This record gives sequence, structure tokens and C-alpha cells, in this order.
Amino acid sequence: MTGRPGVGAALRRQWLRVPERLRLPLAVYAACQTVYLLWWLAFFPGLMSYDSITYVWQVSTDNWTSDHSILYDSLLWLSLQTTGDVWPLTLLQTVAVSGVLAYTCVALRDLGVRGRWSGAAALAVAALPSTGSFTEFVWKDAAFGISMLLAFAATTRLVARRMRGQQSLRDRWFYVQLALLQAGFTGIALFRTSSVTVVVAALPLLLVALRGMRLWITGLAALTAALYLVLNYAVYPGVGIARPDVTSYYALNYADIAVAYGTSPGSFTAADKAVMAQVAPLSVWGGRAANCWDVDWTMNALDRKAAARLNSQLVQVWWRVLDRTPQTVAQARLCRSQIAWGIWPGPAKLEGNTLIASPDIPRNLFGQASAHGRMADSRYRPVLQSRPPVQRLHSLGRWLYQISTTSQLQWLVWRGAFWCYASYATVAWVALRRRQVARPMVGMVAIVFGMQMSVIIAITAALARYMLPAMLIGLMTLPLLDLLRRPGPGEHPAGAAWPGSSAVAEARLAPAKPALCVGEAEGEAR
Repeated sequence: MTGRPGVGAALRRQWLRVPERLRLPLAVYAACQTVYLLWWLAFFPGLMSYDSITYVWQVSTDNWTSDHSILYDSLLWLSLQTTGDVWPLTLLQTVAVSGVLAYTCVALRDLGVRGRWSGAAALAVAALPSTGSFTEFVWKDAAFGISMLLAFAATTRLVARRMRGQQSLRDRWFYVQLALLQAGFTGIALFRTSSVTVVVAALPLLLVALRGMRLWITGLAALTAALYLVLNYAVYPGVGIARPDVTSYYALNYADIAVAYGTSPGSFTAADKAVMAQVAPLSVWGGRAANCWDVDWTMNALDRKAAARLNSQLVQVWWRVLDRTPQTVAQARLCRSQIAWGIWPGPAKLEGNTLIASPDIPRNLFGQASAHGRMADSRYRPVLQSRPPVQRLHSLGRWLYQISTTSQLQWLVWRGAFWCYASYATVAWVALRRRQVARPMVGMVAIVFGMQMSVIIAITAALARYMLPAMLIGLMTLPLLDLLRRPGPGEHPAGAAWPGSSAVAEARLAPAKPALCVGEAEGEAR
């Protein structure tokens, strides 16, 4: 008796009908989306923080202010208006990150990395509690992280094109990658305030790497900066979006003054002290406010109304401090941004430890739904509570999240600085072994370098979420180690690069070895 073909055999036949070049991204997307959906269900409708509740309050009460991402707030507003809930936004984030991870694997394949390694890295990104739960948060940082990864992947594809000597070819494929890079740049600039500096800091490295495309890359960066400036200084005020209180803009400057006064009080003039004393006692400026690890310690110690009134004079004090003792300002910035460059955390008693968001949403919505709180009577209050459809899945997700915050693991699982250095080391190792492509490979670390510099310039505290995007990229950089393999005699290297360009170029380049292996066979023959 002949049985019906098994389901597995039928699925295999269907899979074999998929074009070979699409199998890797489809497999990666399906695997990552499955894992992300498990995280999403575990924390349905999404994870939240104090900032998340603030976003909802702003968009639901017409109190839009530009101290948060207007683009992200708009997406949140759309989710609330269409469904009355936040779950469509968090679900969209899981779809987006899974798609970008699949695209990143294709970019690495262009360099010759085998799919087994890039796919494993993508699955690790989805499975780790830190990066897996990151995109379940109602946070502008989640969208920012996806944009960072997209910019990294698009850069990688352009680096691969440069290695193949196609930097002058202008076909549809080239313009598609430029469009994706521009999308990444735009998300970086608009999903986090002041983060256009990421693009600015990454630009020099991109120009070194992408010879033959420099004019285009410069144009994209200029367009991104122009868009950021026009929106923030013309469009947003023009449509009635309020700018935040002046003390929010200059909080970092006030904190620098406090650290400088606590470090070197004798360098301050009588005029400096007279201005400062109107905002807080000098003992406070040199005491609790002088904590370099957390800006909130400074701002909570000052009279903010007085600071707003005297802001121009305080800014002048800051300029004088920068001129007299620049080292104290540098000390304040480096201390505050230690999450960006320090592998190990600072002192917990000063909030210098790794600040990780809780996986639990309190019933009072972080105090904003308490009696007389601004969310106390909000119609959206019920949907801002955790409502997992499967309680056991929620318990497992919460347990994994909590155990990952163990202090001995945080440097690896929650602190992005380690992954910045891992990216640099991986790319440097591969570049040294494949010196003929060392210069283009500089582009592989441009986005991470830009982020690290941006955070050093402006950050308020050692918040883990500020550097989690560097972890996404760092994990996806590790598969480059696959390029260090040396094929044996007569062995064709696995993971041949997919040209990804026009039909003519594809026909010409398809038989070629991966970009990083060009010239390697000749050296072995000699």
C-alpha cells in the first residue's frame, strides 16, 4: 500500500523551489521572527518604562514635545488611534528587526561569510534576553537600534561592492543599497534626540572605506543632517510641537559645572560662584550635584526655575570652566558615558552601575497613574498593563530576563562597550589577514564607532539601552571570523558571494570567489 507523501517531504519540495539566493534570508527571517514572537507573547503587549508612559501621555493628551522622538511618538499615536493598544507597534518592531537581521546575513554573504555562521549570530541576537527583549519595549531606542543595524548592513553591502571593484558601477542595485543606507541614517537621526552625531562621527570612516562612492555617502550624510535640523528647528515648532524646558537642553552643561566645582573649586571666580549660588548653595554644587555618573543627581539638587532664568549666565560659566580646566569637563563626560567605553560598571551607590530596565510594569505605571497623577484617569491605562496570553511563557521570559542581569554577566549581556571592542578586534583581525581589502573593511566599524562617540558626547546616565544597538551589531560582526578560513588544495571556498547587482554584472561575477578571497588562490599556488 502506497502511503501519502509525508509533510516533511512536501515542505522540502516547496523549499527547493525557492531561488537559492533567497533561502538564507527567508530561513533567518522565519527563525528570528519565531523567537521574537515568543518574547512578544511573553511580555504582551510590550515592555515599558517611565519614558514609555510619558510617550503615551504626550500623544494622547496633545502634549507633544521634541524632547522625545516625534517620529516614534507618531508611530505610537497611530497604534493607539487604530487599535487603542500598543501591541501593533511592538509587533511591528519584531517584524522589522527580523527582516533587518535577514538582510544583514545577506550582506555578510556578499563578503563570503557562510550562512550557517551569520544565521547562528542572528538567532543569538533574537534569543539573548537583552537583545531579544529590546524590541518588545515601547521605546524610541528599539527603533533606533533597528535603524543602526540597517545602516550597518547597507554599509556592509557597499563595502562588498567596493571589494569587488564595482564602486563605479551605477545600477539599480547600487541605488537600492543607498536608499536603505539613507533609511538607516534617517532612523538614527530621528528616533533618538541629538543622535545625528552618530552619522557625523561615522562619516570619516565611511569615506575612507568607500572610495568611488564618497560623493554619494557625503550627500546622504548631509541630507540626514539637513532633515534633522529642518524638522527640529522649523517643522516641529511650526506645527505646534513644544520644545522642552531650557534646563533639559543644558542639563549636561550644569552637570559639567558641578563636577568641575567638586573637583577644582579654587578655579572658580567670585562672579562664577555668585551665579551658581542663585541656583543652589555652593555646598550642593560641590556635593551631591557633583556626581559625574548621573545627571539626575545634579538636576534634582538645583532650583530648575532659577536655572532657567539664569541659563545664559550658567552657560557662560560653563564656557569659562571649559577654557580654564578642560580636563574637568572631559572627566565629567567620560565618567557619565562610561557605559559607552567601560567594560565594567561604576559604583552602584552613585548610579554608576549598569542601569537595566525592569521587566515588570507596576500598577501605578511608574508613579504616573497614582492618585492625581497625569495618567490616573487615562483611558489607555488598562492597555498599559502586562497581559500575556500564556502565563507560563511570561514566567519563563521574566526568569530569563532576570537571570541575565546577574552582575557577573552584565559586561557580556548588557553592556555595549564590550561589543564595540569585539567589533573593532574582529574587523582588525580579518583586515590584517586580508590586507588587500583592509581599507574597505574600515567601513564595517563606522556605525559602531559613530555611536560610541555620540554617546560619549551626550548621555545622562549609565543606561544599558543607550548601547544595546552596539551589541546587535557586535554579534553580527563575529561571523566575519569565518573569512579567516583557508581553503585546502582544490577546494572551492564555501559561501560564494552573491553579486546582487544587475543581470549582466551577476553573470560576470557569479563564478568569482568571495570578495575577501580574491588573490588568495594565487598566493597558495606560488
